[in-house]
Amino acid sequence: MSVRATARLRAEPDGRGSTALPVLESAGPLALRRTRSPLPEHARVTVVGAMSAPLNGDRLAIKAEAADGARLTVDAAAATVALPGPRSATGPSTYAIHLNVGERATLHWLPEQLVSAHGSDLHQTTRVELAPTARLLLREEQILGRHGEPTGALTTRLTVHRAGRPLLDQQLAYGPGAPGGWDGPAVLGGHRAVGQLLLADPSLEDAPLAARLLGPTAALTPLAGPAVLVTAVAADARLLREILDDAMHELLDALKAKEGN
Repeated sequence: MSVRATARLRAEPDGRGSTALPVLESAGPLALRRTRSPLPEHARVTVVGAMSAPLNGDRLAIKAEAADGARLTVDAAAATVALPGPRSATGPSTYAIHLNVGERATLHWLPEQLVSAHGSDLHQTTRVELAPTARLLLREEQILGRHGEPTGALTTRLTVHRAGRPLLDQQLAYGPGAPGGWDGPAVLGGHRAVGQLLLADPSLEDAPLAARLLGPTAALTPLAGPAVLVTAVAADARLLREILDDAMHELLDALKAKEGN
């Protein structure tokens, strides 16, 4: 039997210089746990998988809000593995993520990798609404197949609006049923790990970062707004994380340098 579950969380300032979590609702396989944050002003929530999911036919969702002035980090305890599920399962699974970041709020959305196991069929959507003064750091990583197996079918879409206007709308598709050429030299070139890192920050409005390569398999692209997108491919999950971590540290250091000027 397919699972339908929506987990919810809301962060807001606690009036003492930190962030409270008045809403923290787990559901089905999505268990939300408040964990210790290395950033004292941030609340931190870790998503813990309470059961194997998503399986084909499941409908999962997370709705997260950082209210005006809140600072929130969301990560995960382990990778999410999309699985084929029982023979009775019909249709793809869906995993919908809805993020809302208010005025002067900060959200770091840093889940672990999404693994597309052979035989799975997953449609993931991430939709973000940013206030004009909101800050966002978002990482997504897709691993195409477990070790030694071909990938399942995976479609992901990342949509970001700032002040009600489009900032980014990107859809990717891999595996069976995807448009031809997805694994060719113009797209993945045989790599099995792909990821993106998005940084949106008002300080980039007046001093945008220049487009450039970040090594042989990654690139930084400024967006039409105060944001940059890093895209990368790699041979495996470990190498992909190294590339994105290096990019994240470089971007955060650049922001600190802007604030210091």
